[in-house]
This record gives sequence, C-alpha cells and structure tokens, in this order.
Amino acid sequence: MPDSQSLSEERLSVAPLVGARLGLAALHRVLDAHRAWLEQRPDGLRASLNGIVLAEAALDKVNLERADLKSANFIDARMCGANLSGANLQFADLSNATLIDADLSQAELTEAKLETALLAGANLSGARFLRTSLRSANLREAHMLEVSMETCSLAGAVLRGARLLQAKVIDCNFAGAEFEEANLYHSVFRSCKLPGISGAGSNWSTATLQNCEFRRADLTAARFDRADLRQSSFWRATLSGGNLQNARLSGADLEGADLTGARFHDAATMSADFRGANLRAALGFTQTQLGQARTDRNTILPDGSQGPFLLGSGAHRPCRL
Repeated sequence: MPDSQSLSEERLSVAPLVGARLGLAALHRVLDAHRAWLEQRPDGLRASLNGIVLAEAALDKVNLERADLKSANFIDARMCGANLSGANLQFADLSNATLIDADLSQAELTEAKLETALLAGANLSGARFLRTSLRSANLREAHMLEVSMETCSLAGAVLRGARLLQAKVIDCNFAGAEFEEANLYHSVFRSCKLPGISGAGSNWSTATLQNCEFRRADLTAARFDRADLRQSSFWRATLSGGNLQNARLSGADLEGADLTGARFHDAATMSADFRGANLRAALGFTQTQLGQARTDRNTILPDGSQGPFLLGSGAHRPCRL
C-alpha cells in the first residue's frame, strides 16, 4: 500500500487519497488518462484529484478541463495557460498560484481560495464564485463575461482592464480594489461594498448598481450612462468628468462628491442627494432635475454659485472650467 504522503509510483486505478502529494509519474498517468477521457476513448478516465496536494507544482499548460479538483491544494503552483474550464474547484486552495492566461471558464469555485493569485489575462467567463476569497488577487485584463459572484471577498484585488460584461455580483466586498479602465457594461451589482476603489476610466454603462457603496471611490471620467444607481452611496466619491447621462439616480447618495464637469443629460434625480457636492460646470442639468434633488448651502452648483438651488435662478447652466 502507498503511504499517505507520496503517490508517485502506485497505479491510479482508484481516486488518490485525500491530502496525498502526487508525484510526477503518477500525475502524468492521471493526465494521460484524462486526455483519453476528453477524447472519449475507451481507456479514458476523468481526473479525480479530490483533496490532492499539488502545492508549488509546475503545471503550465496542463489540461484539466472538467476535472474533479475539489479541495485540491494548488498553493504557489505555476499554472500559466492551464485549461481548467468546467473544472470542479470547490474548496480548492489556489492561493498565490500563477494562473496567467489560464482558462477557468465555467469552473465551479464555491468556497475556493485564490488569495494573491495571479490571474492576469485569465478567462473566468461563466465561472461561479460563492463565498470565494480573491483578496489581493491580480485579475488584470481578465475575461469575466457573465461571471456569477455571491458573498465573495475581492478586497484589494487588481481588476484593471478586466472585462466583467453582464456579470452578476451580489453582496461582495471590493474594498480598495483597482478598476481602472475595467469594462462592466450591463453588469448587475447588488448590495456590494466598493469603498475606496480606484476606477478612473471604468465603464459601468447600463449596469444595475443598487444599494452599493462607492464611498470615497475615485471614478474620474467613469461611464455610468443609462446605469441604475438607485439607493447607492457615492459619498465623497470623485466622479469629475464622468458620464451619468440617462442614469437613474433616485435616492442615490452623492453628498460631498466631486462631480465637476460631469454630464447629467436626462438623468433621473428625484431625491438624489447633492448636499455638499461640487457640480461646477456639470452639463445637461435642467431646472426640474436640480429642483427634484437635494442641495444645500455647501453645494456648488453648475454655474459655480453656492446652493441651495432655487427654481428660476439659472444656476443649472454650467460655467466654464
């Protein structure tokens, strides 16, 4: 019988022992059998590495498509260009793993750990994240089309240039994350925490961002055109030069926000809170829009004057910056 620490020589006619460390020869046999299974050959066997230890393993370009990798340990593993599409990675630990350009599309990542993992350029489209930790992970330019995330932590994560088009994100924490130039077109974020994020030039067009917290976020020149921002908080956030045309801002908290030069054409502003906000040179406001919103004496109005806004004052007309 093989001991519990090494499976380098035994035949893998049954699933490896949970917590065992897989040797190179045994791994090659697993991969060969898995390749045959993917090709639907009679000698094929789906890779089942439930709980196996592959920490610090060199697995660049490995093909574990649709493999069972539940509870596997890939800490510090190198998996650049690996194919993990459709794999079961529930409870797996990929902390500090290098997964540059890896394919994790349609992967199951419930309660997996990817803390400080390097996922730059990785394909995570259609993957499912539930109670997953991606704290300080690097997802720069990652492809995350239609990804599903719920109750996940991405605090401090790098998402610069990432593509989260049509993503569905519920009750997740992105505190301090980097979103510069990220594309979140038509995504859905509900009850998410995004305080202090840096998202200059990010695109949230047509997104639904309800009951989300963007307090003190840097969203300079970000796009929120046609987005639903109802009941979300942008307290003291920077949205200068941003696009909020046709946005739904009813009940949104923009108190103390920097909105200089932002565009508000046809935005719905009923009960939007602009108290203490800087609206200098903001474009597209009508008297009706500002009249429906909350302003106070600390609000700087589009014409550069001090609030509150009064109907007939003409203060909705923008001055030049």
